Amino acid sequence: MGNMVLKDILSKALEMGGSDVFLIPGSPVMAKIRGRMEPITSERALPADSADLVQQTYELAGNRDIALIRENGDDDFSFSLERQARFRCNAYLQRGTLAASYRVVAFGLPDPASLSIPPMVMELTNNRNGMILVTGPAGSGKSTTLACMVDKMNSERSGHIITIEDPIEYLHSHKKSLVSQREIPNDSATFARALRAALRQAPDIIMLGEMRDNETMSTAITAAETGHLLLSSLHTVGAAKTIDRIIDTFPANQQAQVRIQLSMVLRAVVSQRLVPTVTGEQTPVFEVMTINSAVQNMIRDGKTHQIDNVIYGGSVGQSMMSMDNELFRLVKEGRITKETAVLYAANAEMLKKRL
Repeated sequence: MGNMVLKDILSKALEMGGSDVFLIPGSPVMAKIRGRMEPITSERALPADSADLVQQTYELAGNRDIALIRENGDDDFSFSLERQARFRCNAYLQRGTLAASYRVVAFGLPDPASLSIPPMVMELTNNRNGMILVTGPAGSGKSTTLACMVDKMNSERSGHIITIEDPIEYLHSHKKSLVSQREIPNDSATFARALRAALRQAPDIIMLGEMRDNETMSTAITAAETGHLLLSSLHTVGAAKTIDRIIDTFPANQQAQVRIQLSMVLRAVVSQRLVPTVTGEQTPVFEVMTINSAVQNMIRDGKTHQIDNVIYGGSVGQSMMSMDNELFRLVKEGRITKETAVLYAANAEMLKKRL
């Protein structure tokens, strides 16, 4: 069987637009392309081929010691492929043979305009401190939106930006700011630990991949209170649900205090969802709630259910954006169908009437 060359395989996966590459003996090398598995090699990789390809991976990673797999059963590390891309590799033993999966980490940063991220979202980066949350279901593009915001601040401001991610999806070069990117669990064991350490690393801006637990949320609020700008994401849809979700992770006797803190530090909640267009693609739809004194009072007094009225209350004008208005706009522009708009609407009945 011919010699397989790892560089060629990874280059081909990149050309095909792959997000992950899988090397498992007994199967051709496969790439995940837009969610579907496609073969990259015409022949199946035999155990000898996969052992050879894993050996090549370790050479690419600066001659890392391959004995690490034999010792632990698996090994996690990253490497670059000649200016094309960076990969996170997890090499492991399966049925006594060597296997590996590779995650593509893009070098280039996405362009907010081509991704339909509204200027209002990008302008939130003008905040100097406090907390900005980007929320939405899994796979709705939250980390891409956060990467765009970090890049904008990196290009416009001088300071220290720390990102804490799992995994790192975009690489930020040092522009006007210095950027430290820490990956969980390789660089630090947990989000909470990395965030506590970040407070001692003199950052101006912290981008926290996600807030999974109470400890992380509590530390994040402290970070935002002490003059840092903190950006993070949650798997919630809508501003009111997001605020309730944070408060609910705290014990009942702390909730009143957390409401006060949150009302002071929160600057904006962005919610995004991907909706199918008439051409069969997907476009993101955004809702933006910026914090004014009315919203502050609602958070503090536990009246989050009234927040939607503020977002939809038309009077807010330039500083807020409601998802249903955005869906309405997309229907008017002929980009999505009325049925789709109603399906994704926060207030379906209202939107039906308007349409």
